[in-house]
Amino acid sequence: MAPVAQELSGGRGILEPLQTRDSVEGQVEELKLALEEMAAPPVVLAGYSWGAWLGLLLAARHPSLVRKLILISSGPLEEKYAAQIMQTRLHRLSKKERDDVQFLMSRPEDPLAFGLMGELLAKADFYDPLPMRPEGLELHPEIYKSVWKEAAEMRKSGKLMEAAKTIQCPVAAIHGDHDPHPAEGVQKPLAGALKNFRFILLEKCGHTPWMEKQAREDFFRVLAGELG
Repeated sequence: MAPVAQELSGGRGILEPLQTRDSVEGQVEELKLALEEMAAPPVVLAGYSWGAWLGLLLAARHPSLVRKLILISSGPLEEKYAAQIMQTRLHRLSKKERDDVQFLMSRPEDPLAFGLMGELLAKADFYDPLPMRPEGLELHPEIYKSVWKEAAEMRKSGKLMEAAKTIQCPVAAIHGDHDPHPAEGVQKPLAGALKNFRFILLEKCGHTPWMEKQAREDFFRVLAGELG
């Protein structure tokens, strides 16, 4: 989320912690320590994609650290909404690209394959993307594999929503209408579980709002409003 942090840093203090632990609990603890050591809690915590779930778990377990939670392009919080994600992505790709994805998925330990698969799926995740820039971060597929296996099981077992129901702070979710992660998989579970919840759907927007030509300005306007 470096581009988002840079965009917002002109008018407020911003922290962009990087997670390196290979478990869900490890990453929650890692984020907790970063906030305690480098921020002035309670903070407004914005998480993107997996980071939205991570922020949710932190806010549930350490409520004194989070004043408000913003979920950006969160994955669906209940298992019944998850099956359509890969189907939607593959439907948006050519046959060759679908075959390539299937091949790359068979090599989960290969960093090169991991990166190439990410590029292909990102193509399906966008609506109208801006030119891509290299992030300059080293990929760690072993961390992804370990953390995601555990996180997906939390969703399947219902533990993720159990945590969400305990959140005390205001929560806002920002989601693109072209995101293959279904918006209703975020909106419906949280609207039924939280007293102070706001859902914002961005038009002509995929999974990474700040990289969308037609949604970037709306995204930063909405995000600034939620940050206060």
